[in-house]
Amino acid sequence: LFSRDLSAKARGSSPLRGRRDTSEEAMGAAAAEVVAPRPAAKRRSTTLRFLFELEKPDGLLPGTAKLPPPSPEPEADSLIDKIASCNRVFAFVDAGECEEERDAKRERLVEVLGAVRSAGSKRPLDHRVMVALVKMAAANLFRAMPPSAYPPLPPDGVDEDAPAMVLAPSWPHLQLVYDILLSVVTASDARTLRNHVDRAFLSGLLALFGSEDPRERDRLKTVYHQLYSKLTCERAFMRRSMSAALLRFVYEAPPAERHCGVAELLEICGSIINGFAVPLKEEHRAFLARVLLPLHRTRWAHTYHRQLAYCVLQFVHKEPGLAAAVVTGILRHWPVTNCQKEVLLIEELEEILEVLEPEQFEKLAVPVCSRIARCVSSCSSQVAERALYVWNNERFLELTTSSPGVMERILPAFVASVEGNLERHWSKCVQQVTASVKALLEQVAPDLYARCADDLAARRSEAEVAAAVRDARWRRLEAAAAAAAAK
Repeated sequence: LFSRDLSAKARGSSPLRGRRDTSEEAMGAAAAEVVAPRPAAKRRSTTLRFLFELEKPDGLLPGTAKLPPPSPEPEADSLIDKIASCNRVFAFVDAGECEEERDAKRERLVEVLGAVRSAGSKRPLDHRVMVALVKMAAANLFRAMPPSAYPPLPPDGVDEDAPAMVLAPSWPHLQLVYDILLSVVTASDARTLRNHVDRAFLSGLLALFGSEDPRERDRLKTVYHQLYSKLTCERAFMRRSMSAALLRFVYEAPPAERHCGVAELLEICGSIINGFAVPLKEEHRAFLARVLLPLHRTRWAHTYHRQLAYCVLQFVHKEPGLAAAVVTGILRHWPVTNCQKEVLLIEELEEILEVLEPEQFEKLAVPVCSRIARCVSSCSSQVAERALYVWNNERFLELTTSSPGVMERILPAFVASVEGNLERHWSKCVQQVTASVKALLEQVAPDLYARCADDLAARRSEAEVAAAVRDARWRRLEAAAAAAAAK
């Protein structure tokens, strides 16, 4: 203990002071634990690449200049340049044009077509590429149409000197441009097309239906229909534009002018009408009454009648109540001297009658059958035969025989035409077909046919008596005039 005290004195402290120092050291250690920072993370390895990154954070070596950022789509720039080089238009009729340049443009168009098809199958086309493609298509397609190669139609309606078709000399380029445009429309979504295809472009495409080259009209029909299916916001505008084009052809075009694109426009309209919801809107009924039915009046109806009849029949299928207006419109525009058109209208009437119910047919039986009966006695053998063959239609025969009242109203007109053909028609073939129809009618309604034949004979005898009295009166007048002149 004495030695412990000596050591404490030697340190200049007492045992009590040593206990106080011990407690202070403990408090300092606790405070150090609170204030001291956490141990640092593990240091990265000092590799050569790490040292370079510390020296140049942008990744460039010392003494190296910073390069500009690469283009996001370097292939798009070259494609745009190639598309722009195709904006030059060749007429293919100018002797000063270089054939090598025309071939070079065709090769570039083929390359553009391949690039568009491959790019469109993977991802949407770039905005700048779309702008260049639409501009190139407009530069090549939108042009003034040359004068018509078809001669004016003569008064008799015979067009023997007209060519079968007129082919555009620039079709080698136009074909590829149409293929490119179709690929663009097919590969693009509706939003992209709305941003690049405006109403002016749609109106320009519609004007191209006046081309006399059937190949161009066929490609154009496909492109325009695809645009209609995708541009839902422009469908009403496109329908109005097509209606206006058809109405100009009906009411404003000269009678001898031939519009070659009516058939293609009606094909598009037929597809549109097929998608109409029932009941039909008033806009669609107005299109039938104001556009489709007046198209029956033109002298060129034979060039598009198949498509026109399909459109009209679609309306009748969707709303059978429109049959009366359709039949009335067709009869109103019935031709007088155009035999080919008469045959087509008889076929259209027969197709419409096949979809009618007996109640609807009763209201239309007299005007329809009266017109067909007059066609039976036509001097044209084609018209007479086609009208007689209506009785071979099972549906027509069922409608006429289902109600006795219908047969009593329509049979007198047919009996007069049948008996007249058997007596004085010049065509032996027509007489043979007429005899077959007479046998059918006598089998279906023997009593009624005999009564109608007797009434016809009585009317003929009365007409003969009246003609004899009229001739006698004229002879007396002529004799009195001669006696007065002799005096």
